[in-house]
Amino acid sequence: MAAHVEWPEPRVIELRRISAEDLEPVLAEEMAVWRRELAWDLRSSAELVRRYTRMQALSGFGLLEGSRITGYSYFVREDHKGLIGDHYVLERHRTALAEDALIHAVVASLRRLPGLQRVEAQLLMLNNGAERAMPFSNQLRAYPRWFLDISLAHPEALGSTPVPGIRLQPWRESLFEESARLVVSAYRNNIDSEINDQYRSAPGARRFLSNIIEFPGCGTFFPAASYAAFDAAGALCGISLASLVARDAGHITQLCVTPAHRNAGVGGHLLRQSLREFAAHGCNSASLTVTAANEAALRLYEKVGFVRRRQFAAHVWDFR
Repeated sequence: MAAHVEWPEPRVIELRRISAEDLEPVLAEEMAVWRRELAWDLRSSAELVRRYTRMQALSGFGLLEGSRITGYSYFVREDHKGLIGDHYVLERHRTALAEDALIHAVVASLRRLPGLQRVEAQLLMLNNGAERAMPFSNQLRAYPRWFLDISLAHPEALGSTPVPGIRLQPWRESLFEESARLVVSAYRNNIDSEINDQYRSAPGARRFLSNIIEFPGCGTFFPAASYAAFDAAGALCGISLASLVARDAGHITQLCVTPAHRNAGVGGHLLRQSLREFAAHGCNSASLTVTAANEAALRLYEKVGFVRRRQFAAHVWDFR
């Protein structure tokens, strides 16, 4: 028998009891919505979901209404925390009750794992995610974030803003360890280290960088638009890491600068260089995400030409 979680209708069912064919209508609509609304091609991510579903190896739950699967959510565990990897409910079935049924099931399942201290999620397709009440609200903090994008139809408008004493060069794997240390330095005492605790330590930063370079969750890593900034002493002082999220769309997965070089134009210099490389590759647009409370970063992105496209939230459940 399929395992059910105690929660009002609609019911949830373990993903290990669902066939890839039953999940296909949900994946098909999710891919179409992400492509239409965010210019994001989810095919590689959807194929991973299909593969692990066929193997009965994907941890999570499906939403069961009658005999149909109308939504799903899966999770993974990384050491002391759980990550909600995806969450989607068909538009015609999407209600707060349906969405919360999945979230409750996933968080409750993770909470029972020995040694698990927190659960993190950034769910762009969750309705009113930055404002609504959520399951396990006593242990929850929500951080409003923005998905921004920019048209690259006129890359010449980006201009060129070199910074005295700063040299840019393409990012390369030999900079991996230095980049991990840079991430920790850049996010120390920053609100984003509350959202993603990997920013707080060198091992965590290494795992974070490995995830965005090796796995398709944030697109396919694109070295041609990834850059490193060095100061006059030759020290790494900033990075802009880039991915392709569709044949014609780029995404900035990480942009950070050391505290000593902030407000000196280094971030803008890196960002514009990455955007120019996206345009040269044939991208029509590029995107990034930013925490709403990071007003300095928002001002920079909007000055460059990004516009706010969708508000969502980073959710963190703390069970310590």
